[in-house]
Amino acid sequence: MTDSPPPQADGKAPPSLLYLVKRLELLVRSRLEELVKPAGITALQYTALTVLERHDGLSAAQLARDSFVTAQSMADMVRALETRGLVRRERNPANRRELLILLTPAGRALLDGLAGPVGELEERMIRELPARQVGEFRRTLTDTWRALS
Repeated sequence: MTDSPPPQADGKAPPSLLYLVKRLELLVRSRLEELVKPAGITALQYTALTVLERHDGLSAAQLARDSFVTAQSMADMVRALETRGLVRRERNPANRRELLILLTPAGRALLDGLAGPVGELEERMIRELPARQVGEFRRTLTDTWRALS
């Protein structure tokens, strides 16, 4: 258990960490949605594509888990991305009953085109933090995620 944060200047309790995390998540998602919309994808589709960029050839179930969506949402998303030519499905050689989802060259090109604007968004988010604190922020986010996993 951690110490309670001190009251704010107005005497009120500061917002909870859960509230602050959710507020940041919603703002990041909104800004990301603005960035990817001209490319014809959603922020959730972008997330799935970046997961495949790091770990290509996932099952739909694993991609759904890593992209923070339900299996049904992922099924719909994969169909839409496949129709756009951004992903493809192929049989898993180790388990012929399983389909793996892979990023296509068009999917990689789309991500390459978005890398600059998305990088600028991340830079804007951490602009006020000293470099040392950016590393600590990344570790803290990772550690807090692991604690709840």
